[in-house]
Amino acid sequence: MKFTCQGRVSSVVWCVESVDFNSKSRLDRSLTQLTTNPFEKWRARRSETQVRESTDLNELVEKEPWLSSSKLVVKPDMLFGKRGKSGLVALNLDFAEVTGFVKERLGKVVEMGGCKGPITTFIVEPFIPHKEEFYLNIVSERLGCNLSFSECGGIDIEENWDKVKTIFVPTGASLTSEVCAPLVATLPLEIKGEIEDFIKSVFALFQDLDFTFLEMNPFTLVDGKPYPLDMRGELDDTATFKNFKKWGDLEFPLPFGRVMNATESFIHGLDEKTSASLKFTVLNPKGRIWTMVAGGGASVIYADTVGDLGYASELGNYAEYSGAPNEEEVLQYARVVIDCATADPDGRSRALVIGGGIANFTDVAATFNGIIRALKEKEAKLKAARMNIYVRRGGPNYQRGLAKMRALGEELGVPIEVYGPEATMTGICKQAIECITAAA
Repeated sequence: MKFTCQGRVSSVVWCVESVDFNSKSRLDRSLTQLTTNPFEKWRARRSETQVRESTDLNELVEKEPWLSSSKLVVKPDMLFGKRGKSGLVALNLDFAEVTGFVKERLGKVVEMGGCKGPITTFIVEPFIPHKEEFYLNIVSERLGCNLSFSECGGIDIEENWDKVKTIFVPTGASLTSEVCAPLVATLPLEIKGEIEDFIKSVFALFQDLDFTFLEMNPFTLVDGKPYPLDMRGELDDTATFKNFKKWGDLEFPLPFGRVMNATESFIHGLDEKTSASLKFTVLNPKGRIWTMVAGGGASVIYADTVGDLGYASELGNYAEYSGAPNEEEVLQYARVVIDCATADPDGRSRALVIGGGIANFTDVAATFNGIIRALKEKEAKLKAARMNIYVRRGGPNYQRGLAKMRALGEELGVPIEVYGPEATMTGICKQAIECITAAA
């Protein structure tokens, strides 16, 4: 999977998959649902395994005997591209050579796209002799999907970008033969129909599994049938709720070069143990605007609003709690957010935005109980950090919850401004910015 950060702060909540092994596994699992399956040759021959530092190679050969009887391909199974250009792909090796290749590079720190990190995972597959190398790319846009295809795929695709053909398929439109025609117009007749069917089937899977990006570079033909040699994909994690059966035990790893700090790991552990959702990412430890927002959609809107107002650089974190966590879970969660928000006071004012939309079912007062307990515990830290707190919430029992927040401000002597659904959801973002920009 791959972590993207393009323009808007909200992109931090998009987790996407770019791991060859998992992408192909997801494809394989879904192909059984197709009545016409152009991937039949690939599924029949598909074998691969992952190698990590903890992998016992002797046990691996016993478990996967094809490793000792086949010529192999080995490459990092990590969240970065240009592996071939970087000398990180080896072809046509026996298992002893694969072992040497992996041992030389496992744990080695590399820089890709401005990010540095160790190589922790390799994928090993059978080597497939081939002549043709095709390129296929599908990208989801706001109003539809761009499909790109080239007969000149492989590691030199960028040098041959003028040979890439692209079509746009609007949302809701079908990928018919007429629509697909520009992509395959120059192909020889004997393979034209096969590749057209292949592109249509990949696009159907792309939509069915809620991919946002899918690239095969290259795929080839084996006995006249399409065979993906290298593949990476990006899944929309906001579609998890409707894909839990299709995706199975899919995990969304961190982006290349990104390592969880202790507080993020703690929240991640809480999140895994609860049916609720608890998310926390530190964006800027020295930021002066921190958030603790109820609801996945609302949390994105609050973060985006701070960025749109020109203060993304001051946003300390992304935080979201939803799914009705209990009071103890909210307490532990709020402790972490407050500890990070109040760390290393420098005499300048800070702001904590405790926001959310209008809840449908969540008891606002009940969830506020955990936050209030954490704020009481951290009173000294809040004052030392010159923290100003802005609250906006609506939903069941919200009046009682807001009243408790107002009373807490008076009790602690910490500035707490409280608003209900009569106020715009993101109005407190502007107030938080005005707070930190005012003269100290």
